[in-house]
Amino acid sequence: MSPTAPDTAQSVHVPAVRPRTVALPRARTGVLRAALRRAAPALAAYLAVRLTGLWVLALWAHRQRHGVWPILADQWDALWYLGIVEHGYARDLGSDFDANNLAFFPLYPMLVRALAAVTPGSAASAGLGLAIVASLVAAWGVFAVGDRLYDRRTGVLLTTLWAALPVGLVQWMGYTESLFTACTAWALYAVLTRRWLWAAGLAVAAGLTRPTGIALAAAVTVTALLSLRRGFSARALTAALLAPLGWCGYVGWVGLRLHRWDGYFAVQRMWHNEWDGGLHTLRRMRNLLMYDSTPELFLVLVTATLLVSAVLYALSVWDRQPLPLLVFSGVMLLIVLGSGGVYFPRARFLLPAFPLLLPVARHLLRASRRYRVLMLGAAVTVGAYFSAYMVLVWPSAP
Repeated sequence: MSPTAPDTAQSVHVPAVRPRTVALPRARTGVLRAALRRAAPALAAYLAVRLTGLWVLALWAHRQRHGVWPILADQWDALWYLGIVEHGYARDLGSDFDANNLAFFPLYPMLVRALAAVTPGSAASAGLGLAIVASLVAAWGVFAVGDRLYDRRTGVLLTTLWAALPVGLVQWMGYTESLFTACTAWALYAVLTRRWLWAAGLAVAAGLTRPTGIALAAAVTVTALLSLRRGFSARALTAALLAPLGWCGYVGWVGLRLHRWDGYFAVQRMWHNEWDGGLHTLRRMRNLLMYDSTPELFLVLVTATLLVSAVLYALSVWDRQPLPLLVFSGVMLLIVLGSGGVYFPRARFLLPAFPLLLPVARHLLRASRRYRVLMLGAAVTVGAYFSAYMVLVWPSAP
């Protein structure tokens, strides 16, 4: 070997390694940009719908001499989360009904506190900003699921329908629905693409965000376990075990904090919220539709949302949606319809169940363009009206 051999080897070896370390991040960035370009029409449609709703709210609020920012940032549940950000959680159960903040899951207030610490605005502004950004991430995830299952047009329509829901304004309020939907949509996409650890991590995050996070955990766990029939996968098994840990972890922590094994469920009872298999829901529906001569318009909307959601789930089963979507939507409906708690927020509770809108999106795609435009226009108009009505006329929480 010549004396110059080591130098020659080095001159060959270095260029072979260096492009890999540089090209891999560039490749990932390129994939991300391509995915964002593909989702751009859906995100543009989402923004158009939400800005239309915000415009209607602003006009209506101006007539009533209300400010828009307080409506979005620091009312109802947003106040509870801001209280957690400032003062933390309660240390005992207490004796007052509807007064214990341990009913509210921790991820959203933790993120708001972190954002408020590094941004110049208030915690309320940080919470609203987080919700808006999370809604865009959620809209992208909703599109990704529709695009993955069918095609780009389905993804765009699905995102537009989700934006136009009658309680869609909640997506841009200091609430947890946007963050939860973002975790849900991308977790379901991860399951569909067999990215098991991503799915599990997002399920854990969802379980720390809302009580209905258990629905997403069930979807990930059931799908991962059934996938093992085709062959053992350590990642799938790990995902099945990890997915429920967010929800279980918070429920367990509340029990330890209150020094009783049923601590979290005791808190829920103090909020008049127990699962009764749907008896309370059926009684409220019967009273509203059969005996109340002047029912509240918002409660009629909630009732219609619950009934339509049940029909859409039946259509989803008929269409043979993938198992993770069916499990998620099914458990969500079981929780919301079977709850014996407060009735009026049920439409909001179902906001993250976007797979229920897939039959509608597919129907609109098969229809004529004129019919599709008319139906979407009607959906956006009705959604904008009821969203404003929900916060300006309806006297209770959305």
